[in-house]
Amino acid sequence: MKKAYLYIAISTLMFSSMEIALKMAGSAFNPIQLNLIRFFIGAIVLLPFALRALKQTGRKLVSADWRLFALTGLVCVIVSMSLYQLAITVDQASTVAVLFSCNPVFALLFSYLILRERLGRANLISVVISVIGLLIIVNPAHLTNGLGLLLAIGSAVTFGLYSIISRYGSVKRGLNGLTMTCFTFFAGAFELLILAWITKIPAVAQGLTTIGLHQFAAIPILVNVNLNYFWLLFFIGVCVTGGGFAFYFLAMEQTDVSTASLVFFIKPGLAPILAALILHEQILWTTVVGIVVILIGSVVTFVGNRFRERDTMGATQPTATVTDDEHVTATAHAVSNQEN
Repeated sequence: MKKAYLYIAISTLMFSSMEIALKMAGSAFNPIQLNLIRFFIGAIVLLPFALRALKQTGRKLVSADWRLFALTGLVCVIVSMSLYQLAITVDQASTVAVLFSCNPVFALLFSYLILRERLGRANLISVVISVIGLLIIVNPAHLTNGLGLLLAIGSAVTFGLYSIISRYGSVKRGLNGLTMTCFTFFAGAFELLILAWITKIPAVAQGLTTIGLHQFAAIPILVNVNLNYFWLLFFIGVCVTGGGFAFYFLAMEQTDVSTASLVFFIKPGLAPILAALILHEQILWTTVVGIVVILIGSVVTFVGNRFRERDTMGATQPTATVTDDEHVTATAHAVSNQEN
């Protein structure tokens, strides 16, 4: 159990510093370029773990799997994470971190709308509380950065959609959460690379510039990828993107789903504190109140999940004995519910 809490602590620190690191890299890299680089590096970091999981189950990837990865890569890396990266360039890292942390709320709504899953009482209460916290932070009556808020919320909504697609796909295709995440990153990075090449076509680049989308015109790929920025890229790609997920999955293997998900419940509170200390960002009182409200919603979800898992364990324990391998497989599948 001590190992599990160590993994959770490392993963929490990595995820909570994500927006700060990306903000610091924003002046040297195009937002889409940085997205491409970090997810490609992250996929490489996760690859040994994913291959081990496939080997343990005797599973080989087929064309249907890659079609699923192409879809999840599109929704996660190209749409959601591009919106997220753009939000960080135009808004405070602390604000983006908190707003993006609300993505499980949207995942719950999509699970109800798309998968027709019933919302439990705790989840429903959590959704309402989190939306209230979101409105307090956004403060519609006094919007100061509408574009940043719109991009951050759009990123959270589409990541919630990705979570449901990933969950449905992993169950249907028999793939665990780690494998889904690794190859989603690979597919998304490859799709971004193709798009970057397309934006270099003179007519396309000129057209994008004309309509004001200069950040999407002639997207660089290897510009500033050198020793001067080695440690920054190493931290973003290896530590934050790859390491954050790797330690999260390791925690999943050592403990239960709810305990491992503490990573994402702590992030809304820790990320703004780190942003204030490192980037000297000013945190408004409305943001503090909103963070507290969202954390209360997270606690409601956490407690509800703990009780539900306890009831499930109590109901199944007398009739079946679960082996260690089965436990690992079951918890890995449950990751699809908890991804960010």
